[in-house]
Amino acid sequence: MHRSIVRSACALSVLLVPVLPHAIKAQTVPPEQLAALTYRHIGPVGNRIASVSGVAGDPLTYYVGAASGGLWKTEDAGFNWRPVFDDQDSHAIGALAVSLSDPNVVWAGTGEPHIRSNVTVGDGVYKSTDAGETWQHMGLDATGRISRVVIHPTNPDIVYIASLGHAHGPQTERGIF
Repeated sequence: MHRSIVRSACALSVLLVPVLPHAIKAQTVPPEQLAALTYRHIGPVGNRIASVSGVAGDPLTYYVGAASGGLWKTEDAGFNWRPVFDDQDSHAIGALAVSLSDPNVVWAGTGEPHIRSNVTVGDGVYKSTDAGETWQHMGLDATGRISRVVIHPTNPDIVYIASLGHAHGPQTERGIF
């Protein structure tokens, strides 16, 4: 078996060696063409993206939640983003989920989900029934940090929420709801 592997590797190298310089040369771009390129920011403004959720079957629509603040939506595969959560009391987004059975239903869990020395806590979970245009506060106010939202695949009214809560002590608001 060892000899057959060595023979195959030798045969492959004999075939690739003459082609390799042409393949490398074909990927070289003249510096003057690169000079015309400019850097641009792609994606929503902010940092520490904590959650991303897309619409099943729709490669163009995505939601992004930032732990540092903001929930953003794109409907053109990320070329343009718009904020859809600015009117809410909480700004840090820790978890997002879009319903498989009804893509107009979007759930957002607030609060930065990662343990850090400086975090922004949230005020529970929110639900949109119009693809992020409006939001209704659904509860779990004292959980502080929502780290995961899972929507039942056939019933968007059944939702599982995972909360880290306030991480530096015991509390009843930590767990799965």
